[in-house]
Amino acid sequence: MSEQESQQQLTSSSSSSSSSSSASPSHNSNTHHSHPHHNNHHQQQHRQQPPSPLAGPVLTQNNSNDNQALSTITPLSNPRPSKEPYYKRLGTPLNTRPASPYTLNPPIDSDGLSWPSLGARKRIESTEEESKARESRIADAVKVILTELGEDVNREGLLETPERYARAMLFFTKGYEDNIKDVIKRAVFEEDHDEMVIVKDIEIYSLCEHHLVPFFGKVHIGYIPNKKVLGLSKLARLAEMYARRFQVQERLTKQIAIALSEILQPRGVAVVIEATHMCMVSRGVQKTGAITSTSCMLGCFRSQQKTRDEFLTLLGRR
Repeated sequence: MSEQESQQQLTSSSSSSSSSSSASPSHNSNTHHSHPHHNNHHQQQHRQQPPSPLAGPVLTQNNSNDNQALSTITPLSNPRPSKEPYYKRLGTPLNTRPASPYTLNPPIDSDGLSWPSLGARKRIESTEEESKARESRIADAVKVILTELGEDVNREGLLETPERYARAMLFFTKGYEDNIKDVIKRAVFEEDHDEMVIVKDIEIYSLCEHHLVPFFGKVHIGYIPNKKVLGLSKLARLAEMYARRFQVQERLTKQIAIALSEILQPRGVAVVIEATHMCMVSRGVQKTGAITSTSCMLGCFRSQQKTRDEFLTLLGRR
């Protein structure tokens, strides 16, 4: 067969196949009689919608094997930007371990110190000579402050002020040296009592750690025993121990409540503090009538509204 004849046969076979394929849709159209509007609606239902970039990861199927599970995950092309609260972006200690209420350290250390300062143990273990040397260094620092404020540290009225101030500051912060075991001693008693115990109007004096000026007020402490009660005077001593430090009122409230909860393991503890802050009264906004109230509720006082309301009613706050 010649080369020209082979080309003619290929041309004739291709034309016949094209004619048969063109006849097939004509036959289908005559048999089904599909309505154009119905076809459009059917196509819209089966039209694949593009995935939303906010809907999560998009799964793609591996076409090489129909029985193989979804294997690859395509990352989002345009994920929603995550905006964290500003306090989450700060490198503060509170972002290290969330708790309720927030506690960064154990309430009571193994040696009986509760939330000690950095140099609390050094102060406790100091000899008499070391204590006098510390007091002298504080007095020298106060002389520098007075001099920088424009005063004459050698005049009669200020001659011994640095030493007085040093002794006063050591007294104002003596709570760092108090051992909670020495404060409570053996004043925990077994008692079959499960009703509320409240000690109101415990006076406290503390120092604001932001401006080193006093804030003072009253503490109200309540708890519901769990077969153990605490000597009433120890509640006042507990408040005094934590108040004689550099404090903020919010932390002071929490420390009293958590320490009492650790000592007695009661059914619940409630502490309310109402105080006047000299940093608001004598400086800054100078609002003499401003009272700051803080509370810390633990156990059944936190979980049961009726118990909390009873405590606040007995305080005369409702």
